[in-house]
Amino acid sequence: MLELDARRRSLLPELEDLRAAKNQASEEIAQAKRDGADTTAAIAQMREVGERERRLQAELAATQAQLHAAMIVLPNLPAADAADADTVIRSVGECRPGPVADHLELAGGLIDMEAGARLSGSRFAYLKGDLVMLELALVRWALERLRAQGFEPVLPPVLVREQALYGTGFLPDTEQQIYSLPDDELFLVGTSEVALASLHAGEILDAATLPRRYAGFSSCFRREAGAAGKDTRGIFRVHQFDKVEMFVFTTAEEATAEHERILAIEESLLRELEIPYRVVNIAVGDLGSSAAKKYDCEAWLPGQQRYRELTSCSNTTDFQARRLEIRVRPAGGRPVTAATLNGTAVATGRTMIALLENHQREDRSVVLPECLVAFGAPAVIPAQS
Repeated sequence: MLELDARRRSLLPELEDLRAAKNQASEEIAQAKRDGADTTAAIAQMREVGERERRLQAELAATQAQLHAAMIVLPNLPAADAADADTVIRSVGECRPGPVADHLELAGGLIDMEAGARLSGSRFAYLKGDLVMLELALVRWALERLRAQGFEPVLPPVLVREQALYGTGFLPDTEQQIYSLPDDELFLVGTSEVALASLHAGEILDAATLPRRYAGFSSCFRREAGAAGKDTRGIFRVHQFDKVEMFVFTTAEEATAEHERILAIEESLLRELEIPYRVVNIAVGDLGSSAAKKYDCEAWLPGQQRYRELTSCSNTTDFQARRLEIRVRPAGGRPVTAATLNGTAVATGRTMIALLENHQREDRSVVLPECLVAFGAPAVIPAQS
């Protein structure tokens, strides 16, 4: 990569010199013609210069393409305080001991995996009855809570062009997880982060308008390639799910504080839902391509008797903004690259698992938190036969 960059740097001034020489020769030929002088030799020389220029332009284009291909796979630099290994920062709430029923046993026919498999294959499900009302209540509750925190609700497209995935770092990195529509050159998003990040692609944002905070709701699609045999029971790992996602555009100076703010919001939502959880500072090796630092909030799932990832939030610093050409103009200053952050507010499927399993009663009915009842969820999901 360094050799490619050195060659690119050497080609640029050489090309500039050739163009200057060609312009000067063109002027001299024009003057010679006006003076009635023979210009044959000068024209032949200028053609040689022009041919040399075309060869160098082709070499520069090829070198830049190779350099871009090499650079596009480089991940973001980890933050200084990113963890060397997954590190539990704190645990909140009491973990319910087993044995207890898991979410499939509690939901009964309200989760129809068999019908989903007949229709679409494995890892699809029909949700019915009270669970539908619970999901819709979760979405509305989360959006209202985020709106109170300054997030503007957004319903983004779920089909995006390739550049949006490159811009956010999902390509080239997670191709095996992405559903594509080759005939239309479109891709189904695995998170509304992709669409929200491109909301201001190519723009220069006024620093006085930052931070810009968005709460996107969308269905999400993941192929779950490589997950064969993992989490095959129930709706923990499925190909289609709904999610409310936080996304923030800010400055590099404010990104770290904004990351902590997003984490605090995620924790406040989990506490309001009365779901026991722990916060994990994710290891550098598991950050993916875009994140400089990431926190996961892992919920305690009594049916599995272990913590599982429920939400995550990432500080992607200037990685995505640089690729998407999103800049910030400070007062009286020149534009600089923006910073972006993202965080899950509610992934409805996994959150419903945590609610069912943590709020079940001995008769296998489930009492839901009052905050959701206020948004249309049933107060009690009766025991399913």
